[in-house]
Amino acid sequence: MSVEIWVVLLVLGLVVLLALWGIWIYNRLVRSSVQTKEAWSGIRVQLRRRASLIPNMVETVKGYASHEQEVFEEVARARSGLQNASGPAESTSANQTLTAALGRLFAVVENYPELKAASNFQDLQDELSDVEEKIAYARQFFNRNAAQFNILIRSIPDVLIARAVGLERFEFFEEDEEASEDLRVSFASSSGE
Repeated sequence: MSVEIWVVLLVLGLVVLLALWGIWIYNRLVRSSVQTKEAWSGIRVQLRRRASLIPNMVETVKGYASHEQEVFEEVARARSGLQNASGPAESTSANQTLTAALGRLFAVVENYPELKAASNFQDLQDELSDVEEKIAYARQFFNRNAAQFNILIRSIPDVLIARAVGLERFEFFEEDEEASEDLRVSFASSSGE
């Protein structure tokens, strides 16, 4: 064989290797993106579960404190905002608003010892507390996947393929730690008495 054929075969081999390498990077990016989207769906499931508990809790509190209409309406608006949120940024904001509204609802509960002692209210609180823990776990899982994906699409050589196919970074799902702590404190003081 002549030198030209060897050069052509070598160039062709390099092109095939580069194509396979590009396919491998693309598949790794797709896998990471899908895992991150799946982790986001876990958060959405828990947020929906949380939102579905709220009407029962509000109705239970209304039975004892019907004059607190403003608080009930605030919780309803916040719940609706969470259900209509799309994506991590909107959901983060809506979740923080709902957490703050629930904090005010539990402040109302503090004025009604018989409500705090009611078994159906305690059951709802326990279930909501369980959902809060699951949201925290799902948030951590999602944020870890989002961070890994975001690192991939910013690292060389993955950034070249990510830009070529239009992949964009995922936003993190944040929590207002202070509001969350206030909500947990309300749980502890409500169920502890």
